Amino acid sequence: MATSTAPRWIRAAKAPASIPPPLEGEWAPVDTRLDGLRRYPLPGGHGPEDVVVDLEGWLITGADDGRLWRWPADADDTGGDAASGDPAPELVANTGGRPLGIEIDPRDGSLIVCDAERGLLRVTGDGAVTLLADHAAGKPIRFCDNAAVARDGTVYFTDSSDRYGIANWRLDMLEHRPNGRLLRYDPGSGHTDVVADGLYFPNGVTLTPDESALLFVETSAHRLMRVSLDGGSPTQLVDLPAYPDNMAAVGDGTYWIALPSPRVAALERLLPYPRVRQLVAKVPDRLQPQPKRY
Repeated sequence: MATSTAPRWIRAAKAPASIPPPLEGEWAPVDTRLDGLRRYPLPGGHGPEDVVVDLEGWLITGADDGRLWRWPADADDTGGDAASGDPAPELVANTGGRPLGIEIDPRDGSLIVCDAERGLLRVTGDGAVTLLADHAAGKPIRFCDNAAVARDGTVYFTDSSDRYGIANWRLDMLEHRPNGRLLRYDPGSGHTDVVADGLYFPNGVTLTPDESALLFVETSAHRLMRVSLDGGSPTQLVDLPAYPDNMAAVGDGTYWIALPSPRVAALERLLPYPRVRQLVAKVPDRLQPQPKRY
């Protein structure tokens, strides 16, 4: 397992205070096309993090209890819960950890799963789970988060923090240090190397259509980044008005970015005061700055 015990004190870094921009203009909540939702309830577990449609049209997600579930993507309102009409899922596998990002290997249709507790996994159609990587550059992968798979099977994925596992993600946000890495798994050699490090909680990642570069988001720095696979340092594309999570390519050069919470003004006001943030990190979670429902 790649989990770790949280340090006694966070190493809070000093940074300039910032002010979250208002959700106005192009960020105003006026587009209601996603309001017509259809629910696919989990039969157990909570917190589905990512969703993918496989090569056979199954809709797949994972839960916090380690189980991966799938539904027919074109399921009608039969064969599910008799009271609600929800389609019934099938169990794919249990990773034994906490699955987050899920992608499809285009070469054989197997699942590439970022498990926050175990590392990078492959799950085949018979439910077999294989560990691909739990270390990179001599360091454990503590927070395997999200991935993108190239046409040749190379997997690019994020290790959100080299100090904190998923149970202590708030501490990484409060610490506000570049503890994260962007990694690459080579299916030919089985080797995992570092594409970029010194990142602020890197999360969702995806390839450009020509696979010459990666786009990824940094949750704690609330920004969209780009890094060329020919070398060079990551560059900022957009400062976002909310904290980004997963990312997915549409395929036409546009992308979906999940924004689960607007930026928290109280947290950004504390950035110049590392000692205060050290104390805040010691209080119960319920008293710390919280993500906001929106």
